Amino acid sequence: MAEETRVGTEVSLAVGEIVRMVNTDVIAAYPITPQTHIVEHLAELVADGKLDADFITIESEHSALSACLGSAAVGARTFTATAGQGLELMHEVLFVASAMRLPIVMAVANRALSSPLNVWGDHSDVMAARDAGWIQIFTENGQEVVDTMLCAFRMAEDRRVLLPVMVNIDGFHLSHMIEPMFLPSQKEVDAFVPPNHYPFPLDPNKPVAMGDFAPPIIYTEAKWSQEINIEHSAPVIREIWGEFATQFGRTYRPVESYRAEGAKTLLLTMGSFSETAMTAVDKMRAAGIDIGLIRIRLWRPFPFAEFREAAKGADTLIVLDRAISFGVGGPVAAEARSALYPMEKRPRVVSFVGGLGGRDITVAGFEEIVKRGKEIAAHGSPREFEIFGVRE
Repeated sequence: MAEETRVGTEVSLAVGEIVRMVNTDVIAAYPITPQTHIVEHLAELVADGKLDADFITIESEHSALSACLGSAAVGARTFTATAGQGLELMHEVLFVASAMRLPIVMAVANRALSSPLNVWGDHSDVMAARDAGWIQIFTENGQEVVDTMLCAFRMAEDRRVLLPVMVNIDGFHLSHMIEPMFLPSQKEVDAFVPPNHYPFPLDPNKPVAMGDFAPPIIYTEAKWSQEINIEHSAPVIREIWGEFATQFGRTYRPVESYRAEGAKTLLLTMGSFSETAMTAVDKMRAAGIDIGLIRIRLWRPFPFAEFREAAKGADTLIVLDRAISFGVGGPVAAEARSALYPMEKRPRVVSFVGGLGGRDITVAGFEEIVKRGKEIAAHGSPREFEIFGVRE
């Protein structure tokens, strides 16, 4: 039986509590809305002596992640957080962290990208960084954030993985919400997250060069080994989620379905809007509308097998993206089409982009998306994708 305490707190502060409870050694971060409450809370915990960690104040997000490279490389448990433009300023360093197999954990309070300047939430930032080689997980509510942060340290530091992990938390819609959550006891955290024993720590007595230069004759092999490693992380991720379920009683999977069994029309969402979509599915089901919901939790490595299993038997898959890939449409929709292509009988993918820059999509909005999606599936559309709620 889990020895948890039910608390009502802001989700960002709960992130800081988990970072404290796993006894993080180094935190390097730069304040940026809507992530700032996470590192503000951690700075207070360090200043008050509640967390024995080095809190590195730096001049930019690029410097923050660069500092994390050094701390993780010497074997320190390392955390950072960012959002929006901050994640893009880190962009160059993201690839270094994954290629050097450094187990950094980062919380991203997902935010729209400039221009125009917008501090509210969508998935533009993470979609621009989806190919950086990080394990990437999406969350829907405060409890999932707490649980995923705890699992993220286990995943990153597992010797079979040794990869950075990005936990995506929708900006404002989730990061600033005050919710009831179960926080684990320190005893439970210590049992679930063992001390970090990085197997390749830098040692001044045994100096080595890491990731400095690779001519064409070996670069391809280096990138292929990186691909194999992130593929091999998938079963470990499932294993850790399984252990979490055993200890805490809450189950997480790479792809999760809601009232989808036997449904010929499915809606696909990611992040906090999924809970609104569930309410919409309930309402439409009660009205006799054939609809189910798929949610992708594990974005990288992409869960091909689970996704195909969840979508099989459906005629139409309506995908809501909260980011736009200009000239293409929704990045999740594009990947869904690609993932479904090997299936002999596959659903038609209908792509919507919506909820940009923090704009809400209500239950009624999801009902409209499903209605229009079914129309497109039956009669087509002059566009490759449609943008929901735009004022033309």
